[in-house]
Amino acid sequence: MSNVHLIPYVTDEVVETVSEVPEGVRMIEAPELWDRADQGRGNVIAILDTGCQVDHPDLQGRIIDGKNFTSDDGGDEWNYQDYNGHGTHVAGTVAAIENGRGVVGAAPQADLLILKVLTGEGSGDTNWIIDAIDYATKWEGPNGEKVRVISMSLGGPADIPELEMAVKDAVQQEISVVCAAGNEGDGRGKTPEYAYPGAYNEVIQVGAVDFDRNLATFTNTNNEIDLVAPGVNILSTYLDGKYARLSGTSMATPHVAGALALIINRAEDEFERRLTESEVFSQLVKRTVPLSYSKVAVGNGLLSLALPDKLEDLFSTYNRKLSQRTLTNTSNTR
Repeated sequence: MSNVHLIPYVTDEVVETVSEVPEGVRMIEAPELWDRADQGRGNVIAILDTGCQVDHPDLQGRIIDGKNFTSDDGGDEWNYQDYNGHGTHVAGTVAAIENGRGVVGAAPQADLLILKVLTGEGSGDTNWIIDAIDYATKWEGPNGEKVRVISMSLGGPADIPELEMAVKDAVQQEISVVCAAGNEGDGRGKTPEYAYPGAYNEVIQVGAVDFDRNLATFTNTNNEIDLVAPGVNILSTYLDGKYARLSGTSMATPHVAGALALIINRAEDEFERRLTESEVFSQLVKRTVPLSYSKVAVGNGLLSLALPDKLEDLFSTYNRKLSQRTLTNTSNTR
């Protein structure tokens, strides 16, 4: 098997303390769904990464379980501490708690299954990834919980059939698999760049934009991009209880993973039943807005969680005014 690695990213800043809802979380409009989606409560999101600082103050109570698949700590499978920082950052963007300090994730009440598949140096074996996907697919929590979303901010240049099969099996088990597109982009949408597992058709592949909705210069572009999310100068949790601003499609991916927990709760409440993976994906696409780039650059567009509610309010206002106008015209003809 070939090596898989962290998709190269940039550490823009490390800070001791913060107190805010990060701009990326606000940009995807997650807070506007928190009340209606119970902040993602009841959904388990498996994060396949470098592990996590399990005692970070902003992640208290959110980690439901975990396992180490790497050679770190002599291969101790129950030690999934993060010696890199990347995994802790991803975890915070997904589900950092709302406690009045630090940062807040997209789904502050979602549960995290931390599966360490990359070492402190950010490298791993494809077999570790495959085993972790299989583990997440079969995992069951103490109260019968099952994984609804797998988030992978990692990749490699090789298309490995066994990796694709593991992804397909997870999707067939109704798990949404969210992957980073990669950071080998050249700033031009017409030259495709592929990283796996992100480029597999079955996954939800996420590219990156900045806070001005400009395509990130580093983001991969290809014909399997599904959508984009904020991935430049993203603030989240970091090692030693600190916080950091990182840039990369790795940072865009957990915005989507957390958003899915909100979408699942909101949509399943409306439909009064459990949705299939394809139905969840349809609800995700429903919450994107087009950008002025080609489909191979941004897919369906930028994640915009509150879009359906905004459209519903707009049409309700329009219909109400139309009804009032009709009543007025009817009254004038009498």
